Amino acid sequence: MENKKLTTIGDLINNAYGRARKAFRERDLKGYQNLARVQTDLGVDYLDVNIDGTQQIQVKPKEMLDFLPEVIPALQEASSLPLCIDNPAVDYHRVALQHYDRSRGGMPIIDSIAASRERLDEMIELVKAYDTMVVVMASERFVEGGTAQCMTPNDVWEAAKYFVELLATRAGRTNDQIIIDPGLAPVGADTYGLVNIGLDAMRLIRKDPDLAGVHLTVGLSNFAWGTPKHIRHQLEKAYLTIATEAGLDFPIVNPESALTPLAPDHPMVGLLSHALNEGRALEGESRETAGFRQAEAVMGTWSGSEESDS
Repeated sequence: MENKKLTTIGDLINNAYGRARKAFRERDLKGYQNLARVQTDLGVDYLDVNIDGTQQIQVKPKEMLDFLPEVIPALQEASSLPLCIDNPAVDYHRVALQHYDRSRGGMPIIDSIAASRERLDEMIELVKAYDTMVVVMASERFVEGGTAQCMTPNDVWEAAKYFVELLATRAGRTNDQIIIDPGLAPVGADTYGLVNIGLDAMRLIRKDPDLAGVHLTVGLSNFAWGTPKHIRHQLEKAYLTIATEAGLDFPIVNPESALTPLAPDHPMVGLLSHALNEGRALEGESRETAGFRQAEAVMGTWSGSEESDS
């Protein structure tokens, strides 16, 4: 396999992580700067900035909007990397961009727009006004009367095409300024084949000449959620190997655990590939049946990994 260079977004400035939660609770700018420096030293290309709430911490919108004018400049003092501003809310992006110094960090990323986003028109206006790159959540699509989750690779591809055209027309974005996220489910709980849908969608997007040059991303930290700690990072890296072959080039990662793919012949890549193949429905079979077979195969990677490590 050709050694493909990934452009990586480091995700440690996120309240899903204990160090980030501690920094937010204490409004500790030095703590945030340390997270920025650690990721910069590890070689990421962008810093994700998400100070929203999680299951572990509740954060009110006003708390975020009040803190962004402090934390954005502090991060830029610690690192010259561009920021990926990560939140569904327009006001979050507006305040962050107002305090972002482009002369220090270059073109930032708005993460993200999607069919279900409130005030989508305003978000697209921000992309244009601040001349940003933008992440598109292509796992959602417009349907008559509202929006729906994409349930086939073709759905994701069509959503990607729609937003690429929309962003070109309304915000002047070129393909290489657009990052498509086809979605990534936790593999251990993926009983509907969503991981395969995302991978197959990447392949469709890469074959479409109208989408040439767009980037492909996923948030990798969700992939191995719920799996044993001793194989979690290996699973993430194995997915990176498979997804890179499908066209992934711009992942959001924890750089302390999963910055680079495994070699294609690594045992974990084979185990994960087998599990994902088990998740493909046979003729006349429901997706749920195939999904449960995939889940059983994923569980088998635990013992398989132990054997390969022994």
